[in-house]
Amino acid sequence: MDRVFAAVRSLIYMVAFIWFWGWLALGVRPLDECFAVVLPPWTRWLGGITMGVGLLIVLMCVSVFVVKGGGTPAPFDAPRDFVAIGPYRYVRNPMYLGGLAMLAGFGLMHQSVAMCLFTLPAALVAHLFVVFVEERQLEQEFGATYLDYRRSVNRWLPRWPDGSS
Repeated sequence: MDRVFAAVRSLIYMVAFIWFWGWLALGVRPLDECFAVVLPPWTRWLGGITMGVGLLIVLMCVSVFVVKGGGTPAPFDAPRDFVAIGPYRYVRNPMYLGGLAMLAGFGLMHQSVAMCLFTLPAALVAHLFVVFVEERQLEQEFGATYLDYRRSVNRWLPRWPDGSS
């Protein structure tokens, strides 16, 4: 039953998080007037595909957090068990990568240069949060297990695991 409640909480947090970043992105859309660039119509379908791939990654990450970790993606309701399977086997922060793909895809769907560029400061915020908050919390909570994981899996650039597991 705990997993069911974690899944419901995850869904609520995920919808709120996606809504918030989408709202922020729409807020920068008026800045398109500053750019002399008009994105071609085909960027709409490319944006839809990018958003879909990003959403799939996010859903896989949330599923692993709920099923294996016994928690949610929210820092205040984090998994109780260390998670290094699924997408986390290839990169330490796949949920952020999926979210950033969704944000960039949203900008492409709206054919908005400003919204696409908004992905850059969002990525910087994610990076700073990961480095200064999340990684420190994970090291405190999971110790050597996390440190071993951190040595073998990249923070942002996915790579195949070394085959030791």
